[in-house]
Amino acid sequence: MKPPLAYCLFETALGWCAIAWREPGSPEATPAVALLQLPEATSELTGQRIVRDGGTHPSDPPPYISRIIRKVGRHFNGDPQDFQDIVLDLGGAGPFAQQVYAAARAIPAGETRTYGELAKAMGCPAAARAVGQALGKNPVALIIPCHRVLASGGKPGGFSAPGGLATKIRMLAAEGAAAGLLVTLK
Repeated sequence: MKPPLAYCLFETALGWCAIAWREPGSPEATPAVALLQLPEATSELTGQRIVRDGGTHPSDPPPYISRIIRKVGRHFNGDPQDFQDIVLDLGGAGPFAQQVYAAARAIPAGETRTYGELAKAMGCPAAARAVGQALGKNPVALIIPCHRVLASGGKPGGFSAPGGLATKIRMLAAEGAAAGLLVTLK
């Protein structure tokens, strides 16, 4: 049986986020991030969401998680960070979703791809819709940068995180990649 998920809330320029991690079985092991909750309207709602999604007990973050929190804060302050080295616990995702997540994770900050381009890069050119469905269940938005995946023609497409497209565009703007998408909100 896997250990429960510890979690904590933290404030960013985008709002209150939460992170949940699986505590390792030994002190020298690295905690695996299982959830990254983007801001809800209030910190209380963000806390309720992380608990509903699987966080079982609030905890002070260990040093590894504290470093991730600082990286998230810098990222949302307009200093794009690389999250590819973060250890993740994606045990609940099936093989196709894990393949989608790996492909999305390879998109550098400041760049975007379409759902179709991601499907083609995975060797599944007809699976653009399935790629979008997998990204809609992404448990660690930002670390797996689903916000960098757009609909055909460079349209923003969907975004299932709190705040919807407005949050997606704010995340892209923090990376310098939102040019042309801001008119979508008007």
